[in-house]
Amino acid sequence: MRPRILIIYTGGTIGMIENPVTHTLQPFDFSHLMENVPKVKMLEYDIENIQFNPPIDSSNMNPRHWGEIAKAIEDNYDNFDGFVVLHGTDTMAFTASALSFMLENLHKPVIITGSQLPIGEVRTDGEENLITALQVAAATMPTGEAMIQEVAILFENYLWRGNRSTKMSADNFNAFKSNNYPPLANIGLGITFIEEALYRSPSRRPLKVRYGMDTNVMSIELNPGMTESTLRHLLNTPDIKGVVLKTYGAGNSPTDEWFVSLIREAVERGIVILNVTQCVNGGVHSSLYDTGNCLNQAGVLSGHDITFEAAITKMMYLFGLGLSGETVKKYLNCALCGEVTI
Repeated sequence: MRPRILIIYTGGTIGMIENPVTHTLQPFDFSHLMENVPKVKMLEYDIENIQFNPPIDSSNMNPRHWGEIAKAIEDNYDNFDGFVVLHGTDTMAFTASALSFMLENLHKPVIITGSQLPIGEVRTDGEENLITALQVAAATMPTGEAMIQEVAILFENYLWRGNRSTKMSADNFNAFKSNNYPPLANIGLGITFIEEALYRSPSRRPLKVRYGMDTNVMSIELNPGMTESTLRHLLNTPDIKGVVLKTYGAGNSPTDEWFVSLIREAVERGIVILNVTQCVNGGVHSSLYDTGNCLNQAGVLSGHDITFEAAITKMMYLFGLGLSGETVKKYLNCALCGEVTI
């Protein structure tokens, strides 16, 4: 049977093509996909597409748009073997992380890709990324089940777990990397899947989409010289339920009495604070140094090796379920879909 793949075009650089009259870049009409990327015909897939109207720059991406992507997948889940989401690069890792939580019991591939150069350019990474994403979405195991059963980011030479990914470069074609988790596939002359790295849901329940994403969360990044008044102001932001605290190194922070007191007071008021490192590699080891242990003693949770993108969207997801702060803490300290190593 021919694989059936749905392309969901949200916007971004990949969907741009030069207007022959004005020579400016404008959104690409994916209803004419075969005309613009004729190599797609060689795949012999049944491909359909859905477009955001109008397409959006990924810098404008928000939870409402995540819901639109999830709804498109839910509505078409039984009719397609896989899904390819075309997306701008700036917030791609946030969208991939959010969808990994929202698409509960996912057993089909959701491959997110984009490009650094428009697909209409003579020299572009967009065409290769699109074709490879379609191939990955169509890949199956000998049993006939989908090879990829999670949300993943495909860019240039690698397929990464979506909720483990971070944009690392504004210029290179290999723009994304998963610093604390191996690639799901290496892409060169062929596509080599790293099967031991692939996620498999422990349940075989039907897909359930969780649309509620609570945006009453925020991040605070520590920097030398941060003042008491600044931190107090941030921690007293109205309606805030959760904070992702971006700390130094292995989860370290100042040990000044005013700093620790403000953190402790926020935790006692019911604000959930998750400690993640500013470093691109490694994770939080809160008991390694006194400067990290003081946060642990103040009631701050360790984010272990979770990415910032996954941390903030996981908080949105958990509070969006209507859970209490104590229950949110419980689920922050476990892996829901392969986003963290505990």
